[in-house]
Amino acid sequence: MQKPGNAPRLASWALRLTAAAILGQTLYFKFTGAEESVHLFTMLGMEPWGRIGTGIAELVACALLLASRTAWAGALLALGLMAGAVASHLTVLGIAVEGDGGLLFGLAVTVLLSSLGILWLHRGEVPVAGRSLAAALARPVTQP
Repeated sequence: MQKPGNAPRLASWALRLTAAAILGQTLYFKFTGAEESVHLFTMLGMEPWGRIGTGIAELVACALLLASRTAWAGALLALGLMAGAVASHLTVLGIAVEGDGGLLFGLAVTVLLSSLGILWLHRGEVPVAGRSLAAALARPVTQP
């Protein structure tokens, strides 16, 4: 049986691998100029610089997520990227794009939620704000 102390570590790895796998598999489409990717970024008025820039940012996020010391930074970067992706789907692209049944939107939401979980699990490692938050959460609540 697993020790209770292993659960957060295992959860962190599961969330990090999920987010990194999703981000990583989209890199091929962004960097090769796949028709679907070009279409999306053209609809957003960000082709080609947005597609390539987003791909580079997602590659950095993947690398940061896979290193334990920088998982919080990768999650923060991925959270920002996916907030932009979700907002783009809700305002310009639509949930389902090119008949994908909402797959890209669902993947963006999955990475966004995974990133939130990673940030929560690694909140004590985030410089300044994370330590303050972790300390505040550790304080006992006093009744007036």
